Amino acid sequence: MKLLLDTHTFLWLVEGSASLSAAAQTAIADPNNDVYLSAASVWEMAIKIGNRKLTLNDPIDKFVAKWTAAYRLDPLPVQFDHAQRVANLPPHHKDPFDRLLIVQAMVEGMAVVTSDAKFAPYGVPLVW
Repeated sequence: MKLLLDTHTFLWLVEGSASLSAAAQTAIADPNNDVYLSAASVWEMAIKIGNRKLTLNDPIDKFVAKWTAAYRLDPLPVQFDHAQRVANLPPHHKDPFDRLLIVQAMVEGMAVVTSDAKFAPYGVPLVW
């Protein structure tokens, strides 16, 4: 299965947070699954760092490199097709980063690993 981590899922994974569900932990750890981190999530973290809503122990480039390697996460770039398809999404969810993740999951045939219930109306497979 191809899994796309929501931004909070990635951060909770790195932190070893108890907020990360057992099902999410199991799916991420399963060697049969391909697990991805979107460039949109990196962009979201960068914006939050700039707004002082997020603090990391390392500069973002080192943080992302360290933890994507540690968890063997594949990068998922944002393609024109992804960005353009956001225009056709119903307005169930207003967060632009999450809307892009939803489209990426749809286009790439992925399940999203998220605790965010606002993803459900889009019909993308969810793991939590």
